[in-house]
Amino acid sequence: MDSQTASLTQAGHDASMAGRLKPDSLGVLGVLFFVLSAQAPLTAIAGAVPFAVAIGSGAGAPTAYVAAGVVVLLFSVGFVAMSRHVVDAGAFYAYIGKGLGRPAGSGGAGLALLAYCAVQAAMYGLYGATVSALVEHYSGARVAWWVWVLVTMAIVEILGALGIDMGAKILAVFVLAEFSILVAFALVTFFKGGGPEGLGVTESFSPSAALQGAPGVALMFAVASMFGFESTAIYGEEAREPRKTVPRAAYASVTLIAAFLAFTTWMLVSAHGASQATSDAGKALQSGDATSFVFAPITSLFGGWAGDVLPILLVTSLFAGILAFHNSANRYLFSLGRDGLLPSGLTVVNRRHSPWGAGAAQTVISVLLVMPFAVLGKDPVLTLFSWLSGVSVLGVMLLYFLTSVSVVVFFRRSRADTRPWNTLIAPALGALGIAGAIWIIVDNFTTLIGGDQTTATWLELTVPVVLVLGVVGARLTRTRAETTG
Repeated sequence: MDSQTASLTQAGHDASMAGRLKPDSLGVLGVLFFVLSAQAPLTAIAGAVPFAVAIGSGAGAPTAYVAAGVVVLLFSVGFVAMSRHVVDAGAFYAYIGKGLGRPAGSGGAGLALLAYCAVQAAMYGLYGATVSALVEHYSGARVAWWVWVLVTMAIVEILGALGIDMGAKILAVFVLAEFSILVAFALVTFFKGGGPEGLGVTESFSPSAALQGAPGVALMFAVASMFGFESTAIYGEEAREPRKTVPRAAYASVTLIAAFLAFTTWMLVSAHGASQATSDAGKALQSGDATSFVFAPITSLFGGWAGDVLPILLVTSLFAGILAFHNSANRYLFSLGRDGLLPSGLTVVNRRHSPWGAGAAQTVISVLLVMPFAVLGKDPVLTLFSWLSGVSVLGVMLLYFLTSVSVVVFFRRSRADTRPWNTLIAPALGALGIAGAIWIIVDNFTTLIGGDQTTATWLELTVPVVLVLGVVGARLTRTRAETTG
């Protein structure tokens, strides 16, 4: 092949790839690492478990993680069934639109963008505070939390532009590191026979244990910890054999994270002692360092080195989650730009076929969400992290509900899949469970965000407002297109 022919071939390939993401970039493990990174296992354990135990159901908190896993697994059955018929970077947008119509899908896309951008901004708050404290501890230098956040935003933008396969490799290292120490602690504690009061199976998993205290609060934090598995479908365009890869990664991620969270929480309760766990978790919250409830028994088991390593792993856990949500959000922006709902500049891809335009826009959104908290001098953990993580959890649970309803409607209408369990029973049960979780979250929203009722109300209202704006925007876009045509 001469140079001119080669150039023409490459030009033809580039033209065919315009407006598309790089195909065949991720296998099951690659997608799985992105999902587990979004769920940030160490952040979920250190950030949610102390609250689930202290103000939730005490020693019965592990049961809440099992219940959350069952609800999400039921949802995933219909979600996976839909993934075999829809492959799109804007998963919720495409899935909800298939069953409930394009305007509803656009509303879902708006919610997804709100949720992913909000949770990423929330993680930036905790990340900045943690990095700032670590640097001061080891060097004595005091650098504002937002400085580290801005530097990290630039790094995340670069990694996102380098390509999805590069991001998967980096996330794999971080995820394996945080998983390893938590799994090692849980397994050693289990095979040693538990803590001072034994394994405490009955104290953690009996019906009376599950219903003690405030089980709804425990379930709320457990559900929040499951957030992120749905991003399996977002990478469908870049996955190898997406109709096989996405379902396998979805089921694997839900099963793995639910089992991991329930087992690790059980071993933490056991390490403190079932009768002391609630009190110890409460003391950790009162001290202002909730992570001590998790870090203390691990350090006691493995020695002082673990106490030095865990805060660093918390930083890498947060970084992995930030990068994963950056990739999720920019793929939604890319998909909406490609469908004409947002500016076409968002569909610009670079030589690696990464959504460069959408990635840059997502980074700008992150700056706009984070910097007001810095300018106003707000605490990055008590406000930025708490408030926006609450909004994101509520938004995603509403997306789960709309998707479950859409699955039932789509398959009843199209008959593309007639399996009752996969397309009707499981999605309907999942929708009921998710509706219950939404009610619990709304009822306990002030607890979730750690704020007052007025703040909680305004934050809650952003979710339905964004949903309505998305629906209205889609109708206006369609009307304008019909008028122009």
